[in-house]
Amino acid sequence: MSGVQQIVVPGDDEGMRLDRWLKRLFPQMTQGMVEKACRKGELRLDGKRVKASDRVQAGQTVRVPPLPDAPAPKVPAAPGISDADARMIQQAVLWKDEHIIALNKPPGLPSQGGSGQGNRHVDGLTEALRFGYKERPVLVHRLDKDTSGILLLARTPRVARRLGEAFRARTTRKIYWAIVAGVPSPAMGTIRYGLVKEGGRGSERMRCVLPRDIDTTEGAKRATTDYAVIERLGSRAAWVALVPITGRTHQLRAHMAEIGHPVIGDGKYGGSGQENPGDGWGAQLGGEISRKLHLHARRLSFEHPVTGKPVTLVAPLPEHMARSWKTLGWREADAPDDPFEGP
Repeated sequence: MSGVQQIVVPGDDEGMRLDRWLKRLFPQMTQGMVEKACRKGELRLDGKRVKASDRVQAGQTVRVPPLPDAPAPKVPAAPGISDADARMIQQAVLWKDEHIIALNKPPGLPSQGGSGQGNRHVDGLTEALRFGYKERPVLVHRLDKDTSGILLLARTPRVARRLGEAFRARTTRKIYWAIVAGVPSPAMGTIRYGLVKEGGRGSERMRCVLPRDIDTTEGAKRATTDYAVIERLGSRAAWVALVPITGRTHQLRAHMAEIGHPVIGDGKYGGSGQENPGDGWGAQLGGEISRKLHLHARRLSFEHPVTGKPVTLVAPLPEHMARSWKTLGWREADAPDDPFEGP
């Protein structure tokens, strides 16, 4: 079941009947559901009661009441996509309007394809996210395979360009949550190590470079991460918020490992073995704590590229992280919306 949604009518939909407009956007919505929502006053245009036959006008805000989840597709959404994968990617939809789809990407699902992966990655499953549109949505940024959380897709080329420009201009704000080995000190700080690819062909592992050596290290790029400690488990582990000021490959994982506090479950950067150079005990918490990567794109704020209105999205924790929070006695509700903002 979705929550209440406020959707702005785009210019291309000017003059459409409200019932037809809604059923195009929400295939699970029947005519009877539209009529009932109108009678009960749950469906409104610019705050006013409406009839199903009313015409929508560009720029109006439609209040849509909570709706049941869309039914699972009865046939494959596209050639090569199984019913199970189509259902999985559709259930990952966190929020959508006529221009943007936001996913809460599950851990273990790559953003884009690689050798031997077929089409089982977000980009390969976007055929199942058309929802009546002629063009499939396109990724405008990416997350690592084992990182969960908010991932944006644009439903038109124009919106893709504008969102891409916003990410490049760093006008979006992304906040990640993680559990890291040990407790960073000070409790809030900025990491400025540069990053350069390490290893042989095909390797994505990054090596940190001291800021003074970036300009003289071939292939190195500047990278900046802000971190803030939200909660701690004695001196053994910490719940941290991370903001990538730049957007380099594996930036958050490499930066936290370099300062001696790898992300729990990160086998690539020392978070799953006795390799923590901080306090020496390693990053395995054991017990009920999952060995999966504990890194989640929790919150994303941006200006809507069409309406100009501010949009803030929050993604629930994946199952393995939610279990860890419960085991450690931490509550999501106790965290400030943005730990980096002053009181």
